[in-house]
Amino acid sequence: MPATIHEAFAYLRVRDAAQAIAFYVQAFGATERFRLTEPGGRVGHAELQLGPAVLMLSDEYPELEIRGPQSLGGTSFAMHLHVDDADGLVQRAVAAGATLLRAPEDHFYGERSGTVRDPFGHEWLIGHSIEEVTPDEMQRRYDKLFTA
Repeated sequence: MPATIHEAFAYLRVRDAAQAIAFYVQAFGATERFRLTEPGGRVGHAELQLGPAVLMLSDEYPELEIRGPQSLGGTSFAMHLHVDDADGLVQRAVAAGATLLRAPEDHFYGERSGTVRDPFGHEWLIGHSIEEVTPDEMQRRYDKLFTA
């Protein structure tokens, strides 16, 4: 019998975790739960509270093959924050130092969202619901994108 999964956490690896923690607090209103710091200052583990979610992060550990997007030349995934005001949070993130990749706009799947890249190379999709769309209706609208 497979193990039961109780929770899943995003775990970010960054160059300069202390700066990343400060950015996530300023940009997204995160609350630092705790951090474990080596005598030399490298952050081995930190946890941030983002609404109901916990975000874990650490500094890079190249000697253990733990590297962040800046060392790897980009990221292959994005975090999605579902919020009350996507426009406002995108603006807040940009003001804190994020790069705007896509300005917020309304999408066929019933969400208004935009995308930013944080100063550490991670991408954040930030959106809020504008309408409830069933999966069948979403597929119909998606199909229409390819036939128009």
